[in-house]
Amino acid sequence: MNVVVDQRKLPSTRQKLRFVDCDIHPSMRSPADLKPFLEKRWWDHLTRYGSHARQMYSDTIGYPRMTPAIARNDAWPPGGAPPGADLEFMRRQHLDHYDIEAGILMPLSTRGPEQRNLDFGAAMCTALNDWQKAAWLDPEPRLHGTILLPHEDAQAAVREIERRASDRRFVGVQLSPRASEPIGRRRYWPIFEAAQAADLPISMHQGGIGGHAVTGSGWVSYYFEEHHTNVQTLQSLVTSIVLEGVFERFPDLRWVIIEPGFAWVPPLAWRLDKLFERMRDEVPHLTMKPSDYIRRNIWFTTQPIDEPERPGDLEKVIEWIGYDRLMFSTDYPHWDFDDPAHALNLKIPEAQRQRILRGNAIDFYKLAV
Repeated sequence: MNVVVDQRKLPSTRQKLRFVDCDIHPSMRSPADLKPFLEKRWWDHLTRYGSHARQMYSDTIGYPRMTPAIARNDAWPPGGAPPGADLEFMRRQHLDHYDIEAGILMPLSTRGPEQRNLDFGAAMCTALNDWQKAAWLDPEPRLHGTILLPHEDAQAAVREIERRASDRRFVGVQLSPRASEPIGRRRYWPIFEAAQAADLPISMHQGGIGGHAVTGSGWVSYYFEEHHTNVQTLQSLVTSIVLEGVFERFPDLRWVIIEPGFAWVPPLAWRLDKLFERMRDEVPHLTMKPSDYIRRNIWFTTQPIDEPERPGDLEKVIEWIGYDRLMFSTDYPHWDFDDPAHALNLKIPEAQRQRILRGNAIDFYKLAV
């Protein structure tokens, strides 16, 4: 049962940080928000048959973090809309409060890219992108959209990229990390080709509904396990896109991994490099070490920032990844939100801190701020 908790008061002081937030989650007030953007055929389909995602019961997950709305206690707007659905409240609580220069929207729980009916999924993605534009990008110039794609239908995904590419308020495309096959497979390459041609980076947010168990041996018992598999999923994803030769074929493709943390990146790269020494004859299409592709083509967002007992350990991880490859994110309005006033309390040079807070995102997304 979902329980709406009491709101808490906003902090009285404003945190003047001037940063770019690379992970803001907008929500719909209700499915009716999509009606103006769906053809009658597909609106009738949605209201009669509903969602048919690739994983059963994906809309009825009962984990505590999903109840209610994966949200902070104070993120419920006073008008009764779900967290992330009220732009004016988002402005007051987040954009204005922290003096955010730009925010990158990451729509979740939309079930557009995850539909088994591919034509319906493509129609939903188009409608959701139109909704992003009308509800968020038009009234709020600080916000920038990411293009939701029906990734299991590469041709439809390419059409959606081409439809939006001229609107530079859409600063990237969004792919689910839990696809039907490992995302580096060539069936998805037309999407990568179109993204590179449009100079749009690929954003991949942890989670998603792929229709497969989240471990190699089946479904987990606890949310504790489920939450950790987000890291394992992204490790497999990075391995797939590197070893399948995606970045060899598309060397200018920029890719950002969002919300699985980042401390796992160096040991994964070390293991891949070691195995590459022994088995490089199996992947002759690779002309560099796996770690070189990771450093050249992949960026990461900060949230959730790992917090080891010795902060210096995390600083060494950041140095290995590169201060130019991390971008700040809050995960607003979710419960594991990272407050920008406290999230980067590390002994790093101020110039490097500013790169993480804003400079890297401005360059990566080519923002005009």
